[in-house]
Amino acid sequence: MGQLNAAQAARGVSLRDVQAVDYRGASGSPRMKQHIAIAAIGGDRIGLVHDLSKVIADCGGSISESRMTALGADFAILMMVSGNWHSIARMETELKRLAEATGVSLQVRRTEPRKVREDQIPYSVDVVCLEQPGIVSALTGFFAARGIDVSEMSTRNYPAPHTGAPMFGLYMVINVPASVHLGAMREEFMDLCDNFNLDAILEPVKA
Repeated sequence: MGQLNAAQAARGVSLRDVQAVDYRGASGSPRMKQHIAIAAIGGDRIGLVHDLSKVIADCGGSISESRMTALGADFAILMMVSGNWHSIARMETELKRLAEATGVSLQVRRTEPRKVREDQIPYSVDVVCLEQPGIVSALTGFFAARGIDVSEMSTRNYPAPHTGAPMFGLYMVINVPASVHLGAMREEFMDLCDNFNLDAILEPVKA
């Protein structure tokens, strides 16, 4: 770059124009990897996951992360998908068409990979108790008040063996900042569990 060829000069292209085009190509290249988050929910039927994953594959996208589960009579899907500029733009269009054709409720949002925080320690939380209202609110409120991030959570209801009593189970991954005193936090967490009659385990996530 720095000189105009004869064809560019004949068309009246200036050196400034050439530099602008080259700059946009370098910083906003269609080949650069981009990401979208997809949230979809529809009737629990065979082929729903295939319909969604086929659109992604046909558009040249790649599924980086995903979570899928049945929720009552529906099926919910969460995905992070990567691709270049052209494949992401095409996906946004084709996913909208899929939603209109199948009646799936679908949201697409541009995103970025989650940044790794070296000043945080991942811990897992396992909780089992008799089913009762307010458990999720109490636990998430406890961690939020201490600046602790919840990065993953799943819950389920199930009948207890033999008795059939309604039980509640929760699994959570939290990121504890280095500034949090782990011993004090653990004691306060166990006090909370005692108040709600929760059987709980709090331990570092194993690599």
